[in-house]
Amino acid sequence: MDGKHMQIGEAAARTELSLRTIRHYEETGLVIPSARSQGGFRLYTESDVQRFMVIRRMKPLGFTLEQMRDLLDATDRLDHAETTDDAEREALLERVLTYEQDASRKIEELRIQLARAEDFAATLRTRLDAAHSQQDASV
Repeated sequence: MDGKHMQIGEAAARTELSLRTIRHYEETGLVIPSARSQGGFRLYTESDVQRFMVIRRMKPLGFTLEQMRDLLDATDRLDHAETTDDAEREALLERVLTYEQDASRKIEELRIQLARAEDFAATLRTRLDAAHSQQDASV
């Protein structure tokens, strides 16, 4: 599909993002349509879809729009490594590594939160089971 353009509806379906969200990301400069049709419709490429997916994965982890923009900038520049020198490439890799570490830390925080939620739900189930057992015994 590389080089082939898709309209906003297909990009939305592929990324499971709403049209409104895609337009918002365009307004904030995170993803700019690669082209426009003769009728003025936004046209996206596979590369644009991949950018949307990065954003979609960062958002639930609490990354800000500015952080998303910074990571996309770093990865874009790494993808065009022939234009960067070794020092710049190392700095870009360090930026990406920082985001990877932040994501890993946030994932661990979510695992802890999930374990606590599961523990809480199990406690409630135990109490409900006990209450039902008492009710059945009294009938």
